[in-house]
Amino acid sequence: MTEGARRPSRPARRTQAERRTGSARGLVQAAIEVVAQEGVSAVTFDNVGRQAGFSRGLASQHFGSKQGLIEAVIAHLQVREQARLAEIAADARSGLEAVLAYVELGLADMAGKGEGQAYVKLLSSAVAEGADMRATFAANHAKVQDHLAQLLRKGQADGSVRPDLDCEATGLMIGCLLFGFAMQLHVDPNLAIAPLREIGLSSLRRSLEA
Repeated sequence: MTEGARRPSRPARRTQAERRTGSARGLVQAAIEVVAQEGVSAVTFDNVGRQAGFSRGLASQHFGSKQGLIEAVIAHLQVREQARLAEIAADARSGLEAVLAYVELGLADMAGKGEGQAYVKLLSSAVAEGADMRATFAANHAKVQDHLAQLLRKGQADGSVRPDLDCEATGLMIGCLLFGFAMQLHVDPNLAIAPLREIGLSSLRRSLEA
């Protein structure tokens, strides 16, 4: 090595907390993939550990039980759901266009094969048998309803949404519309989303616009 030449710097070693956080994130992502591909019943520590390239024991150590792992997956998907709200750039749109953009983004996400599909399958399982999961989803859906109501009130203020509209009830109705799409997609994975999206968006526009 010539004088003055520098040795290549080594990457900083991760702390134990960082390694733990990274492995937990990898296990959650692996669980999402298992749910999307095989369903909620296939989520076992063995399957998730194998998918993530970790041992069964590590999954058990992080989450304690299958329910703990499922709750971590739901929490991850709900954070992702809230992040989706930011994608529509509501500040740059009228209230009406922001609502329609959110619905369109939600439908496209449901039709995906990854995290969107995992959310639908977990939601279906919660409806069928998971009392604790139902409460978790209900709280998340209430947040979505409130956000939609805010967008509708913005639309009333900017003149794009009918002034006589009950924004809270309409926000709930739109959430129920997306919920129905999700359930139908779970029943029929080959459902053609495109025509339903076109009809749904045009119907919403006609009923909401001033």
